[in-house]
Amino acid sequence: MRTPVLAERMSRVKESPSSRVADRVRAFQAAGRKVLPLTIGEPDFDTPDHVKDAAIKAIREGETKYTSANGTPALQKSIISRLERKTGQSYGTGEICLGGGAKQLIFLAFVATLDEGDEVIVPAPYWVSYPDMVTVNGGRPVVVDTTAADGYKLTPGGLRAALGDRTKWVVLNTPNNPTGAVYSEEELRQLADVLRAHPHVSLLCDEIYDEINFGADPVPSAVTVAPDLRDRIFLVNGVSKAYAMTGWRIGYGAGAAPLCAAIGTLQSQSSSCPSSVSQAAAVAALDGGREFIDRTVRIYRERRDLLVSGLDAIEGLRPSVPRGGFYVWTDASALTGAVTPSGSTITSDADFAGHLLETSGVVVITGDAYGCPGHFRASFALDSDTIREAVSGLAHSVSLLRHP
Repeated sequence: MRTPVLAERMSRVKESPSSRVADRVRAFQAAGRKVLPLTIGEPDFDTPDHVKDAAIKAIREGETKYTSANGTPALQKSIISRLERKTGQSYGTGEICLGGGAKQLIFLAFVATLDEGDEVIVPAPYWVSYPDMVTVNGGRPVVVDTTAADGYKLTPGGLRAALGDRTKWVVLNTPNNPTGAVYSEEELRQLADVLRAHPHVSLLCDEIYDEINFGADPVPSAVTVAPDLRDRIFLVNGVSKAYAMTGWRIGYGAGAAPLCAAIGTLQSQSSSCPSSVSQAAAVAALDGGREFIDRTVRIYRERRDLLVSGLDAIEGLRPSVPRGGFYVWTDASALTGAVTPSGSTITSDADFAGHLLETSGVVVITGDAYGCPGHFRASFALDSDTIREAVSGLAHSVSLLRHP
């Protein structure tokens, strides 16, 4: 039987490293092996009750039909209010778009704007999906390496050197996944100064982790420090991380009206609209105060400190302290070249991850997935006892290595 012939573009897309790791974890668990996954990319808390109640109410009141591709008036109002509180900017309904999660909005923004050969600047370490999203839409990701000395953040010099005639977008993820780095107002201002000289370039700001913030001040937004560039800045956010609503699939974007209209058109021709029930839940989340966020951030902070201190005590590991999000980014490059008990040499991230899994059942996502080999990402979106057990396992695995 003849099967459909896949398009050439599919050869440009790789399986998500996160999905690949998850499959391996499931295989180990199916074999009866205990696994300690430090790979979790979602809150381990349950969605707040008032949000679930709003969804139930919407179902009972018949709010189960199609909505506008760009969302219900109630959700648009909630999003606009939230944006004004954060950025000080007043957005109109035509400057708002809605998607099935922030991820879909980023993808649709690239569908709407990238022509074959257009370039997108992506600082590394980066969220695993950015380069593939660019590539599948005909673009070319221009990866700019960042350093620990610069806090794993894009510098004005690094941006300036990467810009070209075909550059369409610069992607900033703040707080960053996987490093937890947060751009300060001054750092955003300096990047904006560079972009002013390049009017053909837009800035995509992925702010999905902005409420999981361990700093004294709120996470700043580029549009606040550079309001004159507002039409060139596309803000992307959602309810998944802050409100433990990853499965509800609601993300929102704010930017120039033509871009939001184009994304709405694409939405109408693909999924029609995000779930009406999830939209009602998102209204309750955005309008419901900060009690849930403040409580969970306090818990995340305790877990962060526990994981960082545990990793820091292991010889050969150098963890960074995240300012936001729920991951610890760790430099493990000192372990390259070490020899395992079986006599094999650690020559790659895959070797290191395999050694951890085989000797202690600890699972991490390795740095090569984020464009930065020799590192790994460990999540603290799990209970403290599991974190302690995983750190103990990591310490055991590293202690088994010897340097020739």
